[in-house]
Amino acid sequence: MTRPLDGVTVVAVEQAVAAPLATRNLADLGARVIKVERVDGGDFARAYDHAVHGSGAHFVWLNRGKESLAVDLKTGEGRDVVRRLVAKADVFVQNLAPGAAERLGFGDLRADHPELVVVNLSGFGAGGPMERRKAYDMLVQAEAGLIAITGTPDAPAKTGIPTADIASGMYCAQAVLAALLRRWRTGEGATIEVSMLEATVEWMGYALNTRMYAGTEPERMGLSHSSIAPYDAFPTRDGQMLIGVQNDSGWRTLVTDVLDAPELADDPRFTTNVQRVAHRAECDAAVAAKTSLWSNSELDDRLAAAGVPAAQLKDVGQVADHPQLRARDRWRKVGTEFARIDALLPPVTFDDFEACMGDVPALGEHTHALLVESGVDADDYLRRGIAR
Repeated sequence: MTRPLDGVTVVAVEQAVAAPLATRNLADLGARVIKVERVDGGDFARAYDHAVHGSGAHFVWLNRGKESLAVDLKTGEGRDVVRRLVAKADVFVQNLAPGAAERLGFGDLRADHPELVVVNLSGFGAGGPMERRKAYDMLVQAEAGLIAITGTPDAPAKTGIPTADIASGMYCAQAVLAALLRRWRTGEGATIEVSMLEATVEWMGYALNTRMYAGTEPERMGLSHSSIAPYDAFPTRDGQMLIGVQNDSGWRTLVTDVLDAPELADDPRFTTNVQRVAHRAECDAAVAAKTSLWSNSELDDRLAAAGVPAAQLKDVGQVADHPQLRARDRWRKVGTEFARIDALLPPVTFDDFEACMGDVPALGEHTHALLVESGVDADDYLRRGIAR
């Protein structure tokens, strides 16, 4: 079984979410990822919380399968270790604060290594009035307009997951794969820039086009949809069910085969999606009056049998034991410095290769070996505090 990225080495001076997600994706595909961390605490995501048997929940999610090198980049010796490792690497990724990579001497690595793939991941990209601004996920969501369209009509909200970080991290991993493919064909390296703002604005897609070309600001719809009805959460006897009907035949199936209300199929207020949107309140009320007659499980069975798109509103605890994930055997055990934990396989499944799912490293777990590999006196560097 050949791992797709066998033989690829990545050096990452990274922290938080965006770049660590990108390099974890590469590690899952078989790349060797050397994570460079601060000697005084390492990646600060390690200390966001201690939710996973003493480890940070963000950190264990984002850093499996990596080697941890804790080295002081404020020292010339520490920076030299990183440059020595980069000299033998294929990819260098960094998401330091604006200007930090240049100050550390990592801004021109391709001058000595033209075949290297370099990725600079930042909040707002080089140039422009926001170039030097620090960027956190919530702030980028706000600048990208995502918060403006998320939430209810009464109040905006950020997304419950770090969407800007995830978007930019995924584009970063995609860019690395594309650059490596080109390099294997031509021998040419690459210098790549990924902006969290631009990645998130790209994901704004339909909302941005609606504003640019229809001239109207997209509404915050909660669980509903500005262009489709019925599309919302509807009450049941013991909870609620999310139902999304996207065409007129689906509406007829819903009211006739599921809700036992065939009279609604030909109601002139509801016969087309345009009419249902125009009479959304009446449409939703008519559906809710019928869904409330069944329990969640009863209604779920009826909707599934009729092929009407629907879902139960699960809490996170229920997702952790989701029957679909269990049936597809999507959980694996990985090690952390304190305990073995369950981790979800990546969503991309090869028919002849399973993601590597390596252990989550302790801070500096691989420092000694990496110092030796770089050709310096490991014991001396550790004794003097240049490395940990």
